[in-house]
Amino acid sequence: MVKIKKAVLPVAGLGTRFLPATKAIPKEMLAIIDKPLIQYAVEEAISAGAEEIIFITNYTKPAIQNHFSEVPKLEKKLHKIDKKELLEKINPEIFKNIKFTYINQEEQKGLGHAILLAEKAVGSVPFSVLLPDDLFLSTPTCLQQISEAYSKTLQSIIAVNKIDKNNIHKYGVIDPGINQLDDKTTLVIKNIVEKPHASQAPSDIAVAGRYIFNPSIFDCIKNVKEDASGEIQITDAIQLLIKQENVQAKLFDGEKYDCGSKEGYLEATIAVAMKDDYFSKMIKEIFSKKF
Repeated sequence: MVKIKKAVLPVAGLGTRFLPATKAIPKEMLAIIDKPLIQYAVEEAISAGAEEIIFITNYTKPAIQNHFSEVPKLEKKLHKIDKKELLEKINPEIFKNIKFTYINQEEQKGLGHAILLAEKAVGSVPFSVLLPDDLFLSTPTCLQQISEAYSKTLQSIIAVNKIDKNNIHKYGVIDPGINQLDDKTTLVIKNIVEKPHASQAPSDIAVAGRYIFNPSIFDCIKNVKEDASGEIQITDAIQLLIKQENVQAKLFDGEKYDCGSKEGYLEATIAVAMKDDYFSKMIKEIFSKKF
């Protein structure tokens, strides 16, 4: 499997759907039990070979950089009280040789604009894009699954999943082409549409917040015009890329939670808790006593 050594995480959004919690805390730092959403995405990027994590952030979110920095005073305290398990939690072994890069997005101008800001840091190699709002629970990880498919063709690829038509208007939706690989889950995309009405959606297959792009995507982003809200949409750039080369879609196998919404965040928290023996037992006891 080709290692995708550069990962771009756009995290400059305002998190308005979680106000007032996000007035002072980045939405990406909201925790699922005891681990912030952003860490789940970083760990997933590393699972596919990432050696550098490139955050597209803004000056109001120092908490993200603080989270991935060492804290000598805290480490010294944990050493003193022999809390080795907590030392591993705050400085996971898989982070030891990872480079963390922070690029400021002064103005939020869409996902396409955010990705373009990473061009210099990415260079001329394939790279992944992970949207931390989307939490994936699967083995292998979602990014590992699309990395494996990428390795077979070296074509840009997008993770997708099937969505109920009632919710299709919330997502980018693909017009799927033919199966390209023997696994029957990898398609060549004919077209992609941003948040279509259900009656106009080309399929029920939606973009799922994980991408692997070849660097050719950058020139496509540069040729995209701003939309009515002044944003540069990555969907428009992908439409241009499709005209130049094959772009694949991979139907991933696993669970996905949209933690950008309160409903999805709550569902994700319960799902993660129910996979842990201690918390699963606790939840069952609470419900049996109080509900």
